[in-house]
Parts: sequence; C-alpha cells; structure tokens
Amino acid sequence: MTTAEAPALSRDEAFARIRLLRSPNVGPVSYAQLLARFGTAAAALEALPDLVGRTGRPYQPALPARVEAELVAVRRAGARYLFHDSPDYPALLGQAEGAPPILIARGEGALVHRPAVAMVGARNASAAAVRIARDFAAALADAGYAVVSGLARGIDGAVHQGALAATVAGGGGTIGVIASGIDVTYPPEHAALQEEVATRGLLLTEQPPGTEPLARHFPARNRIIAGIAAGTVVVEATPNSGSLITARLAGEMGREVMGVPGSPLDSRSRGCNQLIRDGAVLVQSAEDVIELLSGFDGTPRAPLREPSAPFLLAEPADRPADVTALLTTAPAAVDELVRQSGESAAAVQLALLELELAGSLVRHAGGRVSRSA
Repeated sequence: MTTAEAPALSRDEAFARIRLLRSPNVGPVSYAQLLARFGTAAAALEALPDLVGRTGRPYQPALPARVEAELVAVRRAGARYLFHDSPDYPALLGQAEGAPPILIARGEGALVHRPAVAMVGARNASAAAVRIARDFAAALADAGYAVVSGLARGIDGAVHQGALAATVAGGGGTIGVIASGIDVTYPPEHAALQEEVATRGLLLTEQPPGTEPLARHFPARNRIIAGIAAGTVVVEATPNSGSLITARLAGEMGREVMGVPGSPLDSRSRGCNQLIRDGAVLVQSAEDVIELLSGFDGTPRAPLREPSAPFLLAEPADRPADVTALLTTAPAAVDELVRQSGESAAAVQLALLELELAGSLVRHAGGRVSRSA
C-alpha cells in the first residue's frame, strides 16, 4: 500500500473505511484488495456478504453503531485518524508491505514529515545501555530526526526521554507507537511518559480505543516502528528479543539496520552482536547513525528477499482460483501458489481474499500465506 495525494475523503467514505477495517477478518492486505477491486469502502462493504458467501459462510460487516462509538472515543481522547492516502500519513510506512490502512494519532502531526530513525532494545536493559540509548536519542533529535520507539520499559523509555529532553531546544522529536488503544497506557509506570509523548511528540496506534495490549499486537506494533523509519538501531537485545523482530522487519523493508555492540559476556548483548554478525551496521555514536542515514532516499540498498506476488491488482479476476488443496498450515509464498496453480495472479489473489474473509487463511510476513489451524 502506498501513500499518495488524494482528494479529501467525504465523511461517509471515511466512516465506511473505518467500518470496513473493523469488519471480521479484514486485515491490511484484504482491505487494500477490497478498495482496489471495488473503488470505495462503501462499495466493498455492500459486496462483502456475497463475496464471502461464495465460501458457504454467512458474513456480517462491522455494525455502524460500533464505528460511531469508536469515533466518540477517538474524539474524547483528543486523537484523529490518518488514512493511508492522506498527506499526513507517514510516507515511508505507506511503502511497506501490509502497512496499516488507518492509524489513530495524537500529538504533533508534523513529525511524520521529518526524517525518522527507530531505536529499540531490551526491556531489562543495563544502566550503560539506557544511558547510550538516551544520549543517542537526544543527539538524533537535536539533529532534526524524529526518534521512533515503542514506549516499552528499558531502552524504549530511555529513547523517548532522551528525545524529549532535546526537543526543549526545538530539535526533532519523538514518535511513540503503542500496541493498545490510544486511550490505554502500557506499561502503567509509563503513564506520564506516554502523556508527554502525546502532547510534545506524536503517539500512534492502529488499534481502536479501549484495546488492551495483547501479545499478538506487539509484532504488528513492531512493523509500524520499522516502517516509519529510514533505519532501526538496536541497543541490547537477547537472541529471542522482540527488538530483533523489529530489526528483521526493517531489513525486509529495505531499511538500514544498525546495532550497538555489547559485551559477549552479557546475554542481553548476544542478540545485538549476532545481528551485527549477520550484516547490521555497527554504530558507536549518533554521528555514525546520521552519516548512514543522511543519503537514504527510501530505496532499498540491497533487498533481502525476492518480491512476492502483487497485492493490488489493476485487473481484478472475475472468478477465484482453486488453491485450497495447495494450502497447508505451513506458510507458502503467494507467487509459488500462482506457479503451482497455473492460474493468473489475480485469480489466486481473489481466492486468498475470500478465504481470509471467511477466516480460513492466515497471512505472514514476506508475502506468505497458510491455512488457519
């Protein structure tokens, strides 16, 4: 999904877009396909029951009352919506596969137009790593960067604190991406910090108001952090850390991946050191980060994987392909399904769309899909 200039949305179409995204089994990819196929969210909502009905299952889109209640909650929180084709939507995020079609934002919207760098790391970070993160973030904000993190304990909190301290002098700023609703604070001890980010920086989420931060929301949050920024810096991370997921996502998106080296005797540094061994750029100062990102223009320097079959189809198929027998619970690339089925990419994508809406398909990173368990 790409961000592009578009005419202002009518109130009815904006309402329909929110309702479409809140409908059962509609994710970022299926949302984009439905808009491409039917032209408007209103038309897609009208077509959904018949489209899913071809799988033999009844379907009910999100009720209008649910969206009306959400609109009230967003206004009460002092927040607003950012649609994927709005000029206020983060441009680099709009280029990422599976970007959220709609974000909810609170705070300084101009920050999305600044060059951005993400910083992530361990929750149980060492005192030295916290200081490094805080100092890096302050220097990057001073240099005019929007410093992005996830408002978690440890490194994330230090990143936001450092960037906020720098913005007193009118430098860059900080963007916090959360895995909950815009009106929910997590962790609880970061309530004051989250409020400061929302008032002096920018707070973003794709979750509707009132949503609690569930485990499955954090990988989705991580892809937003990676997608907004030209590069991601990791400061301390264990081998199984969520910070490494963010870094890998950044690499898949063609962004710069950087790591601050640590002691091989500290388990909190092993993941970060391994990341550097795997090709991440070793950085030891904010100046190293600035030098690496100064020429970044949004074009991947070295793509890490082959592009998958296109998600947005200019010529939608009239009938879906029969791909059910090709799907298992093991993820498979969409372009491989196209090859094995002998059908057109459009027909395969339509079949996958219908299966996803019926709750029978799971989408994975890298353009892969599987049958739901």
